[in-house]
Amino acid sequence: MPQSAGHLIVRTLEAHGVQRVYAVPGESYLDVLDGLHDSTIETVVCRQEGGAGFMALAEGRLTGVPGIAMVTRGPGAANAMIAIHTAWQDATAMVLFVGLIPVADRERDSFQEFSLTGWFGSTAKRVMTIDDADRAGELVAEAMRIAAAGRPGPVVIGLPEDVLVELTAAAPSAPIAVPNPQPSVGEVAALTERLARAERPAFVVGGDGWQGGEGQAVLDFAEAAGVPLFTDWRAYDAVPHSGAAWAGWLGYGRADAVADGYAAADLVIFVGCGRSDVMSDGYRLGFEAETVLVSVDPEATMHAGRLDQHLLATPVAFAGALADIDTATARGARDDAWMLARSEAQARFAAHRPDASVPGVAGASGIPADTLEPGVDLGIAFGELDDRLAGNAVLTFGAGNATIWAHRFVRHLTPASLVGARNGAMGLAVPAAVAASLAFPERRAVAVCGDGDFMMNGQELATAVAHGGKPLMIVVDNGIYGTIVQHQERHYPGRPSGTRMANPDFAEWMRAFGGHGERVERTQDFAAALDRALAADAPALIHVLIADSVMPPASSEIAA
Repeated sequence: MPQSAGHLIVRTLEAHGVQRVYAVPGESYLDVLDGLHDSTIETVVCRQEGGAGFMALAEGRLTGVPGIAMVTRGPGAANAMIAIHTAWQDATAMVLFVGLIPVADRERDSFQEFSLTGWFGSTAKRVMTIDDADRAGELVAEAMRIAAAGRPGPVVIGLPEDVLVELTAAAPSAPIAVPNPQPSVGEVAALTERLARAERPAFVVGGDGWQGGEGQAVLDFAEAAGVPLFTDWRAYDAVPHSGAAWAGWLGYGRADAVADGYAAADLVIFVGCGRSDVMSDGYRLGFEAETVLVSVDPEATMHAGRLDQHLLATPVAFAGALADIDTATARGARDDAWMLARSEAQARFAAHRPDASVPGVAGASGIPADTLEPGVDLGIAFGELDDRLAGNAVLTFGAGNATIWAHRFVRHLTPASLVGARNGAMGLAVPAAVAASLAFPERRAVAVCGDGDFMMNGQELATAVAHGGKPLMIVVDNGIYGTIVQHQERHYPGRPSGTRMANPDFAEWMRAFGGHGERVERTQDFAAALDRALAADAPALIHVLIADSVMPPASSEIAA
């Protein structure tokens, strides 16, 4: 039966297994919204296009299926740009549908007209416009394929308002298979020889594509072969934080001892990521080592420096190839000393402080209440959070110093348990937690953000309430843009400028949405507030107040 192009788009998304679309409605794509009315796809109505884009990005990262966002032309597309930039730099699969002006109105500077390719052409894998109703399904299937194939990333599709209502007899397009390259026998043998020769080899894993058991398989191989394993910045959920090979994470906030261990390696095997800016401390660390890159990107985008061997493979395919390697051969003459030294450095760094098991003192934190400083000690607070979550929650992060304590103290023991903006975008934490709570209602979703980051997209709490999501928000409030103040103190000491904020009572704000709110001003009150928030059958928020002088310790000051 003939149907409109807009309805064909929806039927094609259904054929690709899409469960949700994250949308801010617009008159430019009404026919697609009409098609969603009777669809199996849930339409998650968002409150700002940036939030919708971040939700789609989160779903893409957590599920491996490109996330879908829908926005209107001009201003709506402008708001969504932040998610496209994040998906591009983070290599995360998503598809953004943008309503456009009618074809007949082009090149007249008509209401909300803009150049889709001009805006997104440098920041997306592909930008396309559906100008032929008969090809609507075909182009949607192509967009889904491109987003997921090779180095994942964002694809943008323009939807001219008049083309959407045209009738077509075309059928929904089926999913197009994405290539799954496998390492050859010869490549695996060469890698084994490199491992056997190396005295101080190391794995660094990261990127997307770690939704199953491949992370555990790579970690198990690393331990059997005596190789420490690091993760890239904000890819901490790629492997479980356990075992003798787990050596910690690189990038902002890492311990010097962890970075020194990475820099001392004489062979580095990157899996799913490359030697990039943040993890190498600004292109300074690890450039002398023999280098193997395992990636599906033949262009090795975002990999800098030496490259001795490049295996085209996904994390899943590489984990399968490791199963064919004899670990005794790969170990060569190495004992476990090198690996264990790296693992112990990370264990010291991540140990909760102080020891909560110390008997005979007041409070769950193990510190007498009368010795605590005013404000909340985040080292203690996030240790309490880690105890409650036990490595099984989905954590989401925006940008800012407030996230560093959670990076350090909160474990990841299950895959697909972290969404963080690797490009430093603010405002991702809240919408990503909303998406995580909708995609995985059986799991706890926790957003960790500063007061500046929270207010970028805090309105998406309304989306959680409307669609039954129950994320927990932890908002660390010091009344300043803390990361920028830290830079100002380094370069312009004693001259703060443009960084102070006035905040509401965030707990009251959460209650206004119908959720559970807690305000915590003392360390000894955090544990009980956390327990109440976790027990709430609703979205919850803990407003954590700290002094504006509190900063993450410099890496050289971190005990390791």
